[in-house]
Amino acid sequence: MARTSTNTDELRRLIRDLSGLPADVRRELRPALRKAGQHALVQARANASWSRQIPPAIRLSVSFAARRPGVTLIGDRRKAPPIRAFENLGRQGFFRHPVPNTRRRGLRAAASGERRRWVSQRARPFLFPAAEQAMQQIDADIGAAVEAAARKHGFK
Repeated sequence: MARTSTNTDELRRLIRDLSGLPADVRRELRPALRKAGQHALVQARANASWSRQIPPAIRLSVSFAARRPGVTLIGDRRKAPPIRAFENLGRQGFFRHPVPNTRRRGLRAAASGERRRWVSQRARPFLFPAAEQAMQQIDADIGAAVEAAARKHGFK
């Protein structure tokens, strides 16, 4: 998901610089950043409501680390193994996966991994669309939170 907005680039640089802020300022900013990402989290879970497994596996992460600053939606593969396949990097289309061929050999052969066949299944992106939809509001909310915290602590 490539964005070319100047405001977004400036905001990313600002968040990257937040790693140099004192711990108490970052601690103060964390709830505001989490609140900014809540709409995207709710939307992603709603987008994946066709599954019982996927919505609880989606969480929100707030980080001030230099490598990945900001708010991130994360899908946990351990809680929902098909999460990456269905997301398909935010693209529509199909993905392929193996299924056991239980007709020919019986369930015992299928369980041992023998005689699998491959099928195509339609991807159902849910994270990328939610993030894209909420991106401008998240950027505005983060910018306002950072500006308020900076002003409160004497930055201009």
